[in-house]
Amino acid sequence: MIVVTGATGHLGKLVVEALLRKVPASEVVAAVRTPAKAADLAERGVQVRTADYTDPASLVAAFAGADKVLLISGNEVGQRLPQHTAVINAAKEAGVAHLVYTSILHADTTTMALAPEHKATEEAIHASGLPFTFLRNGWYTENYAQTIAQAVQTGTFAGSAGDGKVGAAARADFADAAATVLTTDGHEGKAYELAADEPWSYQELADELTRATGKTITYQDVPPAQHQEVLTAAGVPAPFATMLVDSDRGIATGELVSTTGDLSRLAGRPTTPLRESVAEILKG
Repeated sequence: MIVVTGATGHLGKLVVEALLRKVPASEVVAAVRTPAKAADLAERGVQVRTADYTDPASLVAAFAGADKVLLISGNEVGQRLPQHTAVINAAKEAGVAHLVYTSILHADTTTMALAPEHKATEEAIHASGLPFTFLRNGWYTENYAQTIAQAVQTGTFAGSAGDGKVGAAARADFADAAATVLTTDGHEGKAYELAADEPWSYQELADELTRATGKTITYQDVPPAQHQEVLTAAGVPAPFATMLVDSDRGIATGELVSTTGDLSRLAGRPTTPLRESVAEILKG
C-alpha cells in the first residue's frame, strides 16, 4: 500500500494520478487534511484517510498498513520541521517500510534560505532509521505563472538572477519521478537531484513569451535590493519577497540546476520543455 500525503495539493494530486497509471486504485491511499476535497479520488477507488501534520494520531492511523509513504513537504515555512517530524515518528510507529521525502535541490550543500528546514528533515529521517529516499526537487515551472501573467499584461518583468539559469520543470515531471520511486525497487538510501534537462534563463523566458504571444516581452535585471522594492511595491508580502529575491540569488549562483539527469530518468521521458510549460500556463 502506498500513502501520499498532501494528496489534494498541486503536486500530490499529480502523484496520485501517476500512481493510478501504474497500480490499482485500491493500493493507493490519499492522506489529506480535508477528506471532502478528495471525494473524486474516493469515487475512483482510492482510499482517502484524514491526515493532519499537526495531529500525530491522525498520521499514525493514516499510515496503518502502509508499505511506502510519500511525505510531501509542508507549505508553512517555519513550521515544516515539527510537522515533518510528526510524520517521521508516525511512519516509524506504523511500521512503514520506506519513507520518500520531497526535499530541495542540493539540500546538503545549498545556501538557499528555504533549505535549512529540508536539510533538518533529511537529518531527522536519517536518525529515525527508516529506509528512505530523498527526492530533492528543483523549482516548478508553474511557480512562474503569476510572473508570466504580469509580464503578458505589462510587457515586462523584473528579477535579479542575471544570466543565471534555473532547472525548473513541470510539476508533472516530478510527480512521474515520485511514482516511479514508489512503485519500483532499488531506491532506498538514495538522494535524487531533480531538475530539468534544459535549464533556462529569465531572458529565455522573456523570449519564449514574446514568441508565444506575439507581443514583445522584456526582462529587466535589477540589483537584489531594487528587486525587493519592486516586489513589495507590487503588494508582495515582505517575507515572500525576500524568499523570491533569494531564489533569484540561487539561480544567479547556479544552485537551482542539476546535471544528474535523475528527473528525466525517473520520469521515464525527457523533462517538459519550457515552450510546452509556457503554452500550458498561458492557456490558464
